[in-house]
Amino acid sequence: MFKGIIRNLLAVACLASATVAQAADIDTSNPYIMVEQVADKTFDRFHQDKSIIDSNPDHLKVIVQEELMPYVDYKYAAYKVMGQYLQQTTKEQRDAFVDAFEGYLVSTYAQAFTEYTNQKVEFGRAIDFSQEKIVEVNVQIIEAGRPPIKLQFKARRLKDDTWKAFDLVAEGVSLLASKQSEVTTLIRQKGIDAVIEMLKERTQAHVDPNGPKGKDAL
Repeated sequence: MFKGIIRNLLAVACLASATVAQAADIDTSNPYIMVEQVADKTFDRFHQDKSIIDSNPDHLKVIVQEELMPYVDYKYAAYKVMGQYLQQTTKEQRDAFVDAFEGYLVSTYAQAFTEYTNQKVEFGRAIDFSQEKIVEVNVQIIEAGRPPIKLQFKARRLKDDTWKAFDLVAEGVSLLASKQSEVTTLIRQKGIDAVIEMLKERTQAHVDPNGPKGKDAL
């Protein structure tokens, strides 16, 4: 069931661009169009770099960094993950945590993408978001012989009226919420500085094609 989460993450990965020229092609004023456009660019990149990925799986990190992270509000996500401990940290600790969490997301998503194949992605109908601050973009991952995998990408409106994604809900499970539970437990047990170092260590891990897949990698 979670095999397609990866493909879907690709759609969420649908929140990035490798160059300024690419970024100019993405309509960040519309969260629904943004998700679809970045998804298209991301899938194209996987096809384009397949031979590189086959010889060096860590190249998936490059793709995630270039094709995903520019459209992910990882700072907002990092703050949400810190939960109640956010106000108990210094600015330096918060900045360090955000940097470490971004790297952790890159590494985590890259590992999840090791199961990517050419699945079909269908996007839900857009609704009027003119008065909304947060929207949910529905996506279905279609794979022959399997029921559709239902996903939801949450995006938030920024102060300049552009949008970025901050959470993925797969089969009703929020990845942000699950990470918040894990991280806050670790902060309580070991302290924020130790958790920052743990995230940095996880960031350095190589992408393993035989490692955990899909949701298990997240």
